[in-house]
Amino acid sequence: MRTDPATAADPCCAEYRAGLSRRGFLAGLGAAALGGVAVSVFGDAVRQVAYADTTADTTPESTAGNVLVVLSLRGAIDGLGVVVPHGDSAYAGARPTIAVPTSRLLAADSMFGLHPGLAPLLPWWRSGQFAAVQAVGLPMPNRSHFSAMEEIEEADPTEAVRRGWVNRMIGMDATSSPTEAVHLTSAMPPTLVSGPAPTLAADRLSDIALVGANPLFDTDASWRARRRQGLQTVWNGAGGTLGDAGRQALTITEVLAQAAATAYQPQNGATYPTDWPATDLAAALKDTAQLIRADVGTEVVSIDFGSWDYHADYGTVDSGNMAGMVGALGDSIAAFLTDLGSDLDRVTVLTISEFGRRLGENGAHGLDHGWGNMMLLLGAGVNGGRYHGTWPGLTDPASPYVDDDLAVTTDYRDVIGEVLAKRFPDRSLASVFPGHQQASIGVMS
Repeated sequence: MRTDPATAADPCCAEYRAGLSRRGFLAGLGAAALGGVAVSVFGDAVRQVAYADTTADTTPESTAGNVLVVLSLRGAIDGLGVVVPHGDSAYAGARPTIAVPTSRLLAADSMFGLHPGLAPLLPWWRSGQFAAVQAVGLPMPNRSHFSAMEEIEEADPTEAVRRGWVNRMIGMDATSSPTEAVHLTSAMPPTLVSGPAPTLAADRLSDIALVGANPLFDTDASWRARRRQGLQTVWNGAGGTLGDAGRQALTITEVLAQAAATAYQPQNGATYPTDWPATDLAAALKDTAQLIRADVGTEVVSIDFGSWDYHADYGTVDSGNMAGMVGALGDSIAAFLTDLGSDLDRVTVLTISEFGRRLGENGAHGLDHGWGNMMLLLGAGVNGGRYHGTWPGLTDPASPYVDDDLAVTTDYRDVIGEVLAKRFPDRSLASVFPGHQQASIGVMS
């Protein structure tokens, strides 16, 4: 049973709820800040490329066709409830009503097992294309949602300006196109993709179109051509950053509008879920498959899914908030992987969340902010069918940072860095993650 959002009580903490409202406000403010004419002409596309650095790098092109999908599980997912440490004696006793019983776990070994909501992903676990890393996160605890998000997505303690690690990564190759990194599910780009290298952000792929010349709504082809030609005449003579952005927006909206104008048909018998809470994630992943097949040079797709901030009403293994969300996650990713078919050979998916939850169930049958978490990896290059990382145990009196938390034994940058080293070997990890010494985990083959 999945809780209806119209009737469910809000289980989120005040900070996360306020931050969601702030993001919505800033998204609207971002449109206004570029000026009414620019926004009415280009819609969301110009919002993301207006301040782009269009100077091409001279580093070699990355491995042709490889794509990284970064799935951000906003609100701090309970990693102990997804990759369940049933073999640790402290787990079940600390969660009298919300623990996942050992008998219900999937792909279980002597220590870990997967939440049954991930059952649709078992074929990829068995084929060695799905792995999990446990006890992963920031090197020091940070229990503020938005501070931790910024820290994880910037991944550079020396950076004086807001720039995400994805933006640094795509800024290293010889191309300079906003389609290299695309954020879906919101027109407000997260820190992850923000920075001088041009990127795109939109709620849906179909939103990245020239207003007044979108083939989905403006059916007169002659009018669309005249409108585009008129705008090209205006912007071809414009100088400066805004002029560069205008010309890029015209080019990108033409490329992506053509891709989005054709009704996308999933392949290989894939069926994307349409029921809440999977609706937005499934739509974004379906758009991602379409974007990958459009072959417009996309290297990274960023998607937000959540909230996972269940301080109350977490639910049980069969019903409630957590069960519904994990089921939506499993169903949506399985549809995406099925849809890709042989194209999965060039696509790697990883999940990340700002921090984990505490071990102990609270009085509201939820979980408060913690530290260590898990990451899931699926697709190309993954050393799957196994659990990675060093398990610290759920009680570590030697650590001054553990207070009913899972300790972090694997820096999240080591996981991402290993993916980049294998799938984008021309990128400098020292530049993507400045000041970090990469450690080997073995999660990629």
